[in-house]
Amino acid sequence: MTCRFLVTGATGKTGAGTVRLLRERHDRRSAALAALGADVVAGDLRDLAAVTAATRGAEGVYLCYPVEPGLIEATATVAQAAADNQVATVVNMSQVSARRDAVSNAAKEHWLAERLLDRGPFRTTHLRPTFFADWMIWGWSDEGDGGVIGLPFGSGRHAPITSEDQARVIATVLDDPLPHAGRTYQLYGPRETDHTGIAAVLTRVLGRPVRYEPMDLDAYRSGLLARGLPAHIVQHFAGVEDFAVAHRDDFHGIGQFAVPNPVQEN
Repeated sequence: MTCRFLVTGATGKTGAGTVRLLRERHDRRSAALAALGADVVAGDLRDLAAVTAATRGAEGVYLCYPVEPGLIEATATVAQAAADNQVATVVNMSQVSARRDAVSNAAKEHWLAERLLDRGPFRTTHLRPTFFADWMIWGWSDEGDGGVIGLPFGSGRHAPITSEDQARVIATVLDDPLPHAGRTYQLYGPRETDHTGIAAVLTRVLGRPVRYEPMDLDAYRSGLLARGLPAHIVQHFAGVEDFAVAHRDDFHGIGQFAVPNPVQEN
């Protein structure tokens, strides 16, 4: 028996790993799928005709939208197409800061997107990861032979998670969705530390001196704008940093999602 999944953002950080893991798992069970390979579809998630065509015959959808305007429209489009095509499962990439009263506009939209999907006729699982480990580049600057991580977190702690580990969770839920239906999982890495500790790990791994430099939130925002980042992304990043400082309990002390049995639920 072959299974068909729609993985949006399939060339992105979590999507690429999810596709690889699903192919590996199902290739072992089905020679036909291995011969078929993965279908690649290019399209706009806000294009109802394109998404309807892409979801036709799919058992599950992984929805991942970039930090750009249009999340609510894209979510509504995917939800309608999934309902029309009787898709059984939608795995939604949200974020840890998704709240009704979020400072970040994107985080608030993620909360609204979750509520929209909850009303669909399909099983839904929401994933709320903390900061991706590879997001360190957003605060990175070179300093001689080493580097500086400049972020407005003070002594706050969290447990960054890699994209690959998130892909393992996504593939696991798509592959066996029933135990996870209607649940919201916060995804964390295995080790919690402050950014001074993170800088120490990077120093050891890279073999280069790396230090953490706490920043003022306004200076951080100005730095992002100076790098030419879109206003929507800057408002989101600055809002999330502000949220993290005000709600540190949401960013530490939680543990990790253990594949295949998630252990942390909102």
